[in-house]
Amino acid sequence: MFTDNEIIETIDMLDNRHLDVRTVTLSMSLTDCISDDSARCNAAVYDKITKYAERLVPVCAMLETRYGVKIVNKRIAVTPISIVGAACGDYIGLAKTLDRAGKTLGVDFIGGYSALVQKSATKKETEFLKTLPEALSTTDIVCSSVNVASTKAGMNLDAIKLLGEAIKDLAYRTRKTDSFGCGKLVVFCNAVDDNPFMAGAFTGLTEGECAVNVGVSGPGVVEYEINKHPDYDITKICELIKRTAFKITRLGQLIGSAAADELGFDKGVVDLSLAPTPAVGDSVARILESIGLERVGACGTTAALALLNDAVKKGGVMASARVGGLSGAFIPVSEDAGMIEAARLGAINIEKLEAMTAVCSVGLDMIAVPGDTSAAVISAMIADECAIGMINGKTTAVRVIPVYGKTVGDEVNFGGLFGTAPIMRVNTADPSKFIDRGGAIPAPIHSFKN
Repeated sequence: MFTDNEIIETIDMLDNRHLDVRTVTLSMSLTDCISDDSARCNAAVYDKITKYAERLVPVCAMLETRYGVKIVNKRIAVTPISIVGAACGDYIGLAKTLDRAGKTLGVDFIGGYSALVQKSATKKETEFLKTLPEALSTTDIVCSSVNVASTKAGMNLDAIKLLGEAIKDLAYRTRKTDSFGCGKLVVFCNAVDDNPFMAGAFTGLTEGECAVNVGVSGPGVVEYEINKHPDYDITKICELIKRTAFKITRLGQLIGSAAADELGFDKGVVDLSLAPTPAVGDSVARILESIGLERVGACGTTAALALLNDAVKKGGVMASARVGGLSGAFIPVSEDAGMIEAARLGAINIEKLEAMTAVCSVGLDMIAVPGDTSAAVISAMIADECAIGMINGKTTAVRVIPVYGKTVGDEVNFGGLFGTAPIMRVNTADPSKFIDRGGAIPAPIHSFKN
């Protein structure tokens, strides 16, 4: 039960500190839709999604009214389409079916145009990877993720090379929208099966028929609490973040349980990630600065981020029946007001961001780079980030946008939650000989635990 003080405190968080439920994501299995007949497969996918998720948006609206909580996004995640569509081979058709079903329901995004190729790829999966540029450039709300590495399987360089080329192609195809199609594609190492956040959400094969997963966020709440205690040492700051994360996660648990009960589906996970927005007062970068940095990117940034990420996990895990997803602190450049400012000023660069991803959730996220960045450089960025995840047994990812026709010093505005992206400088020394070798980087020695 909440005490009177906790209720008042939570109301203040909702009204003044940008506390919100970032997403309610309905995950569902489409394995029963598989057919070698394209028309039958597409019809089954459309019918199942629109039947199971028919009440998702109305229920979220009702819960917003009941609890006075803003639910920013309503989303759907499905079984990887590389699996669902393998029998019929109609991947593009399925992408358009997902888009149509999502629009019919009024959801913000639908994820799962995905593949799991961390060890190797079948011929069908390779065909699927080659469809990514067309699929994401001809749909509006479909999101895609590809897992190309894991601690147990190693790293698939052949897939990474294909994805560098796909990202370049996608950037060109969506050049009229500043190459934003690339913002709907994320490349993973150690992807999780129950992530509610886009663009990486899909329903893993270890998941059940249908579940309600929630992502809750409140960077502004954490920053506010830290600023109230300028005399605290780092030990006390860690404890303060833990207590604050506990309160934030309880809200997610409440909404997730209520949504699952109303929809009649299983209660999934609460992802307790701190996901920023471009709004003032809703920035992970500002949290790091409130801890004591003059600006994010300064020496000490990685240490401050490590303590933040750890404290968020420790505080949140006790507040939910089941924590999952990515659960930590996100550092997407274009979606965080503090990160945008630091990138504009040159206070942070891609090399520093890569170091930071060793201790936080996800990785090089929503980073805009010059449009003439080569496919090999993009592939090498993916390989570097995957190496961090593979060796350290954590989830890492790359969502990079080579903005066609733009260069360092330019900016692009993607609008809404996606924010403003200063074009960041990339090391253009040629890694193509490394990428072109292909093959696989074996799993690290410490992965052998059987």
